[in-house]
Amino acid sequence: MHPTSPSTVGLVAGASPVPGLAVFEHRVENSLAVLVCVHGGLDRGGSFSRLARRLESVDVVAYDRRGYRGSRSLGPATLDQLVGDLVAIARREATAAPVVVFGHSFGGVVALAAAAREPSLFSLVILFESPLPWILARQSGRPEPTNDPDREAELFFRRVMSDAAWERLSENERESRRLDGPALLADLAVMRGPAPFDLAAMSTPVVLIHGDAHLGEHYRELSAKLASCRPKVRTIEMAHTGHGAHLSRPGPLGEIITRLIEEQCASA
Repeated sequence: MHPTSPSTVGLVAGASPVPGLAVFEHRVENSLAVLVCVHGGLDRGGSFSRLARRLESVDVVAYDRRGYRGSRSLGPATLDQLVGDLVAIARREATAAPVVVFGHSFGGVVALAAAAREPSLFSLVILFESPLPWILARQSGRPEPTNDPDREAELFFRRVMSDAAWERLSENERESRRLDGPALLADLAVMRGPAPFDLAAMSTPVVLIHGDAHLGEHYRELSAKLASCRPKVRTIEMAHTGHGAHLSRPGPLGEIITRLIEEQCASA
């Protein structure tokens, strides 16, 4: 998620393979691959604009997931619907170049579930601080989510960003976040459900990137578990980095993503 409405410079509106789904893209010449970006809870596709501008050798496609901002008309989604949307985008892009999916936070859950369903579509899955409670649950004293989307949207924003960040939002932006509340509740319901994929059975390479500022110790422990349960999961820690790395440190994150894509293309 991001504290303010992102600039869309670097991402322009693109054609969508799914009616009603808002899709954005950034195209380059002689692209090595297509990076499909999947945003997390209470975020939007436009938040990848800063990252897209720093990826000079890769096409970038991002989109508002169902229920969020430009795709609100589609309503809150099940995980199956979210996977279907990602697969539809990947299937269209795969005709021209290898497809790499980058999932931020909850977006990584969608990315893994899609790669598990259609492994031939994705050459690489890159996650950034994606919660995987089925492998390692976070220690939290938070109460169970309510059925009040307005309240949950505000509480989620305050918890992930800060109280001060919420207070800085304009009333219009606060209302926009509240309108995303039903989609957020659907995301949280997935996290409380059964494991939607089997990492041990996946054939697509997976890389987990995490920072050291937001739940750094949790992700170090998760990295150790991933390495022991499935050796193909590589982990990378970014120093001096919080949860919103695609906004706060798009340059260093872009360098890591570019290197991973170059390595994957070279080994293919």
